[in-house]
Amino acid sequence: MDSSVAVMATKKSATKRKSDSIPEVKDSKKVKVYHRSHGKEPGHILVLGQGDVGQLGLGEDITERKKPALLSLHEKIVQVIAGGMHTVCLSDTGVVYTFGCNDEGALGRDTKEEGSEMSPGKVVLDEKVVQVSAGDSHTAALTEEGTVYVWGSFRDNNGVIGLLDHLKTTVVPTKVPLTETVVKVTSGNDHLVMLTVEGNLYTSGTAEQGQLGRVPEQFSNRGGRKGLDRLLIPQMVKLKGKVHFIDSFCGAYFTFAVSKDGHVYGFGLSNYHQLGTKSTKMCFAPVKLTTFKNSTTTWVDFSGGQHHTVCLDSEGQVYSLGRAEYGRLGLGEEAEEKSEPTAVSGVEPASRVTCGASVSYAVTKEGSVYAWGMGTNLQLGTGQEEDEWTPVKMTGKQLENCTVLMVSSGGQHTVLLVKDKQES
Repeated sequence: MDSSVAVMATKKSATKRKSDSIPEVKDSKKVKVYHRSHGKEPGHILVLGQGDVGQLGLGEDITERKKPALLSLHEKIVQVIAGGMHTVCLSDTGVVYTFGCNDEGALGRDTKEEGSEMSPGKVVLDEKVVQVSAGDSHTAALTEEGTVYVWGSFRDNNGVIGLLDHLKTTVVPTKVPLTETVVKVTSGNDHLVMLTVEGNLYTSGTAEQGQLGRVPEQFSNRGGRKGLDRLLIPQMVKLKGKVHFIDSFCGAYFTFAVSKDGHVYGFGLSNYHQLGTKSTKMCFAPVKLTTFKNSTTTWVDFSGGQHHTVCLDSEGQVYSLGRAEYGRLGLGEEAEEKSEPTAVSGVEPASRVTCGASVSYAVTKEGSVYAWGMGTNLQLGTGQEEDEWTPVKMTGKQLENCTVLMVSSGGQHTVLLVKDKQES
């Protein structure tokens, strides 16, 4: 599997350095990080679903869209991410825009002016951002130099645990204390995973379901004796023997990581087998997932919802596993819970997959998007509230002459990045 991870030096002197001196290079502002997950192709934004707290970005008067609606921004956008109740957009110039619920600082900007959270607003960051991620109440931004900034808060079953400071929300972008250079950030509902150029995983956030992969169960409730430092200070996920990771993905309460040799590891909640484990016990340490090891299959994308997972192989075949209710597996009305990846039929070869809490999507190589799962929040684009048990191609006036680049789904809303076909 090609890692598609690189650190590109901008001066000749930097190119001679070995990988173990990356932090030193980073400090001299001479490197730019790259991972295949970074958005490169610019487009414009479409939104749909429920938006009663402004997560559609269409202003105070529009809180629902049954079909994809255009959201106007004066910049070209290369990445769109739906958090639980907020939305994050990244422009081709490296600027972050946010809108939606800001109760715990997830927008990273001042929204004291009434209604200002209901429309896109710029997040003040001095560095160019190359990738963003978002959870229920937090947002993360990765800069081109491999530094991570975060804002908002993590929550556990008892409320706010903080983000970097104990029990406090972080309302403006704040630098994550990490010496290694990060190439990808991913977010679960209340945890953050950072993949470094050295092939290590660092995690922070809530540990109650094992999603950090480094906190034993007896310390998972607010860190045990060590307290919240154990959770909020990013630390490396350790395995027996050296494992070099090249990619990472999150579900709501669980994490996947792919190693250089093609193995898939998982940790966190698997109460419906969403990790692909035979057991439904929570995994507080990384487990090598044998259900994903097949000599003929190379896995290229994973996305997890609340209790299910959708994944993609290098041939473009979509698979699903986990909880079956409301059609989120896309395997038909008779489908039951699956403990191993099961092929989803009725979807053309796909280039990426994504999940909301109880919904699933696949973007095809031809630029269409298929949706299935719970219809209650109008996230599927069918215009109806009925659940869809098999994949349905999303349609709408705004999609007629567009190629879909990516899709992201939150608790009640969905965001698409598209471009005009004549630009393709």
